[in-house]
Amino acid sequence: MTEILPSILSADFAHLGEQVAALEQAGCRMLHVDVMDGHFVPNLTVGPPVVASLRKATRLKLDVHLMITDPDRYAPLFIEAGADQVLVHQETCPHLDRTIRMIQGLGARAGVVLNPATPVATLDEVLEIVDYVLIMSVNPGFGGQKFIPYTLNKVRGLAQKRREKGLGFPIEIDGGVTPDNISEIVKAGVDWVVAGSAIFGGGNPAAAFAEMRQHAQAAAAVHV
Repeated sequence: MTEILPSILSADFAHLGEQVAALEQAGCRMLHVDVMDGHFVPNLTVGPPVVASLRKATRLKLDVHLMITDPDRYAPLFIEAGADQVLVHQETCPHLDRTIRMIQGLGARAGVVLNPATPVATLDEVLEIVDYVLIMSVNPGFGGQKFIPYTLNKVRGLAQKRREKGLGFPIEIDGGVTPDNISEIVKAGVDWVVAGSAIFGGGNPAAAFAEMRQHAQAAAAVHV
């Protein structure tokens, strides 16, 4: 089943609790939390206190995306705050195997992210231990960017590797997803779709979520 993960980067933080509750009522099962440090990416966002507040306010799984230069230091703090899943960038992890196992050892699911220009082959040695993989379809750092089409070739390549190895990890995508392109994205092999502006930009996140999920499920049925 295709999952839609609303990214709170685009939410109205003055009404975040209300918006999350509405999404949960609409059938949402996971939230995406973008953590940026102003160093690895040119923006600053949230820290562990926001994750802790979300944890108190919702039962949804929290998918925490660490766009930071020192994930080994900060991943434990976000897990302690309530993250269910933690994503780290291949580009920031010189000892990726150790980082993945550290996150798993602390009780969270461990995912790895690839920037648009980072080859899928850089993950060949960890695909059998990682819990999921996220392909960035924009250059990370800001919401509202346009989808980079060639990233779907990376999704297809990763999906092929998954089949060849007999693995079952979900493939996630993040960046520039809209109702107009989500069908093509899902047909390429994506299981989890992160959407920020497309969910929160129109004033009714629950309705936008329902529309995105409908498109995704229809595309998944055709793809199968």
